[in-house]
Formats: sequence, structure tokens, C-alpha cells
Amino acid sequence: MNRRCPSRRPLAAATPQAGRAQPWLLLGLLALALVWLGSLATRSLITPDEGRYATISLGMLQSGNWITPRLNGLLYFEKPPLQYWGGALAMALFGVNDFSARLWSGLAGLATVALVGHTGRRLWGERAGRLAWVVMAGTTWLVLNSHFLSLDAGLCATLTLALCGFLLAQHDQARGQARSPWMLAAWLGLALAVLSKGLVGLLIPGAVLVLHSLWRLDFRIWRAMRWLSGGLLFMLVTVPWFWVVSRHNPDFAWFFFIHEHFDRYLDPSHNREGPWWYFLPFLALGFMPWTSALPWLARVRRADFAEGFLLLWAGFVLLFFSASSSKLPSYILPMFPALALLLARRLDQTSCRALARHLWLPLLFWGLGLGAWFGAESLVAADSSPAIARQLLDGLALASVLFVLAAVLAWRLLRQERKTLAVALVALTHGLGVLIALQAHDGYGLQKSSAALVHLIPQARDPAVPVYALRSYDQTLPFYLGRPVTLVDYVDEFEFGETHEPGRWLPRLEDFVPRWNAEPQAVAYMEPATHELLSKLGLPMRTVYEDDRRVLVVKP
Repeated sequence: MNRRCPSRRPLAAATPQAGRAQPWLLLGLLALALVWLGSLATRSLITPDEGRYATISLGMLQSGNWITPRLNGLLYFEKPPLQYWGGALAMALFGVNDFSARLWSGLAGLATVALVGHTGRRLWGERAGRLAWVVMAGTTWLVLNSHFLSLDAGLCATLTLALCGFLLAQHDQARGQARSPWMLAAWLGLALAVLSKGLVGLLIPGAVLVLHSLWRLDFRIWRAMRWLSGGLLFMLVTVPWFWVVSRHNPDFAWFFFIHEHFDRYLDPSHNREGPWWYFLPFLALGFMPWTSALPWLARVRRADFAEGFLLLWAGFVLLFFSASSSKLPSYILPMFPALALLLARRLDQTSCRALARHLWLPLLFWGLGLGAWFGAESLVAADSSPAIARQLLDGLALASVLFVLAAVLAWRLLRQERKTLAVALVALTHGLGVLIALQAHDGYGLQKSSAALVHLIPQARDPAVPVYALRSYDQTLPFYLGRPVTLVDYVDEFEFGETHEPGRWLPRLEDFVPRWNAEPQAVAYMEPATHELLSKLGLPMRTVYEDDRRVLVVKP
């Protein structure tokens, strides 16, 4: 890791260097994995995404039905099942807890790091591979999304397998190996991406392949695609679930392929709109600590297959989701492995002096966190939860101090031209700082979680005691209760399930009142406005928890 860097290396194609992994690399990977996975268990799940996907996985495990996804006991066909299977399997192995719920995302993030590092090494040499994995492991957006339960870390990992498979297959083809096994790995990545999030897993790689071939006027990669064996592998992985779930649920195909793909992309009614530049701030934040190096990545030669492919991949992901009527910050995560590989190539070629200048932006970024801590008194006083605000500011201050110390040491290392060690120190300390800040935010996270609420109602653990969600719903409530709740006058994303299974919910609040009065014991979750309305009706209930967003009552 202490190799010196020359003042500048030419942009000619690098020859991969042979060599075995050094002990520091293996120890670094082990330490990364321990911290990475260990931090999955330190925060409660929050609503909506984490609660939603944990609840679906738990339902699969409890019912034994791994074909038909159900959210809170109702049919739910918005996404394919790979994420749910991973969560259910983790819960079967490690118990029903926060760690198991997030494990699939955490492992997907580590797989992305490993694939990026291996690809950088195979394409451009040993040092480029080391730079690639440390850059990827410390990138803000991958760290955050790998420690948050959603579908995007899994989609990113599977698309990264497709991306790296294409690049390494072309690399093998250029070296005279016409039937590279990496092309089959690319096909497997495509199949798993489709099982992760649907047709977007096929659209992104396919569009980039077409655009790249047209840009270079070179279609040789299409002859190396292994269409027969690769297509057969793709069908064997994807078709069985789609065929079986469609047989059991006749309306699945229309809802999944039309409503959840074309309608969601084109229809702004999902309340996820954003301007054309919506993703640019998330790109700038997400690529920290190397955001100021982004202009470097645009300087690619058309003759260089890998660099051109990576740039088109990142650009297409950004433009495709920017054009969508449905936008969420994590959607652009699949562009970051391509950016990390491009950056690793540039870092391997640039001078230590040029690299040192790019440390000022992340230093300023973390300096703002340290400045917030010095102004903590006024910030805490203005917050509705002073203790929680103090916890967050203390965490940001700790992360900021660690990064400032790392940056100072990195500058010293760069003056000694020990580039790889300096990059690793900056990247991994930044990633650690993100994890510290994420943990410090848990106080606010608990305000969007039912983890603490369920301990206030021990009777709700009894399956004979019904639990109702009135005109409101916390996605984490069924997970922490360990069973579904009965929805009352609440639709949102449950429209398909409620339409097909009307007996599983109560469409009107008026239907709930006689049901509540007839129950010997019952629990209800609602918003303050609903609680006020029921209080005026004289409904017998005792409040066990109340804040400005939710009220929890039991039948006295």
C-alpha cells in the first residue's frame, strides 16, 4: 500500500500487474466487513421503506409462502421478490431483528465493493484495484444505502455484476478468450436485477450496450454475448417466479408490468416529482469525499472500451431517472460503481500534488459538522427534542474530528507520495464518519419507528388481541408486533390488496366503532385528529402513548 506515485502517468491502457493480495488488504477487508455488518444492528427500523420490506420478508417466513408477497397480510405486487427472499432467509438464520432485516442490503453493499475492486484490478492493475475498492467502500451513497433497508442496494449489486461482467468479458475477448465466463456472470446479473426491481434491471444495461456500440461504431461485443447459454440462464433465473405468481394471481401481470413500470415512470400522481436537476445535489453529496474530482471522469477516449462504457453507464442512469415522473434520492445509486471505477483509474494516473487539492472540499463538508457542534447551544434550544438534537450534533462532531485528523495525515502521506495509503485513509474515514452520523441520527429515527411503542402494549403480543390502524399506518408496526394489523379507512399503496381481499380491512371509520365496542381487548394506532374525533364519540379507550404525530390506545 506504500507504493510511490509519479508526478503524472499517461492515459495509455495499463497492463494488469500480477501479484498476490498482501496481508494488509485481507485485514482491511475483514475489518471493513465487521464494521459494515455490525453497524446494521445498532438502529431501529424506520417508516416507510424499512418497515415495509421487513414486514413483507417476515410475512413470507411466517406463512411459508415464498411466491406471493404480502404487506401487512395484503397482496403486494409492486416489486419482485429477491429482496424479500433475502430478508426472510436472514430472519430464519439469525432471528427476527433489525440486523436480519437489513442484512441483505449490507451484503449487497459489500458485494458491490468486492466486484468494483476485482474489476479495477483485472482491467488496470493491482493498485487500481485497491484504489477502486477503498473508493467504493467510502462513497457516501453506497454506505448510506447499504445500511438502510430498501431495494436499491440489492439492485445496485446485481447491476454491478452485470456491468463488471460485460467489462471483464470484453477484456477477455480483447486478450483472445472468445467465450469468457464473465459474460455468463453478466447474464446472471441481469436476471437478478430483474428479480430485484423489475424491467429496469434489463433496460439500463441494454440501453448502455446499444448507445456504447453506436458511439464507438463497434458491435463486436454483441458477437461475444453468448446469446444461447446466457439467454437460457436468464430465463431459468427469472421465468419460474413470474410464471408461478401469475398463475396464482391472474391480475399480477397487468399490475406489475403496466402499473408499476410504465404508469409509475410516466405518471406524476405518485407524489415523487422533482425538477430536472433533482438528482444533482444527491450526486454531489453521494460521491463525497471525491465530488470535486467528478470533472476528471468525463475525460475519456472513445477508443477505450471500459472507460467509455463506464461513463455512458453513469450518464444514462442519471438521465433516465431524471426524466422519470417518480424520483427518489436512492434511484441513482447504480451509477456510483461506474464512477468509482473511473475515479480509481484517474487516481492511479494523477499526481499526488493534484490529488491533495481535492481534499479541501470534504474537509469543508466535515468542517460544517464541527461548526454546528460549536453552535450547539442555539441549535439545541431551537429543537423540539433537545436531547436528540444534542446526540446528533455530538455524533457529527466526532465524525468531523476523525475526518479532519485523517485529512491532515493524508496530506502528509501525499507529500511523501504514498498515494494509495492516503486515498484509503480519506475514503474509509469518510465512510466511518457517515456511519457515526447515521447512528447519531437514531434518536430522530425512533420518532418514525414503532420499536419503542410495542413495549408499551404487551397485550398486543397476544394474537387474540386485535390491533387496528385508523386512517394512518406505521410501516414498522407489523414488523415489531410480529403480525399484521387491521387497516381502517386507509388505502395508499394497499389499493390492489384491499380491492382483491376486501375482508381483510375496514373501509370506513364507522365500521370500526361497533367492532371496537364488541372486543374484550383491543389496541389502536391513529393520528391525533382521529383520536380527537373518537373521543368526542365517547369511544372507550385509554391512551398509552401520544405525541404530535401518533396516538396509541387500548380498550380499557
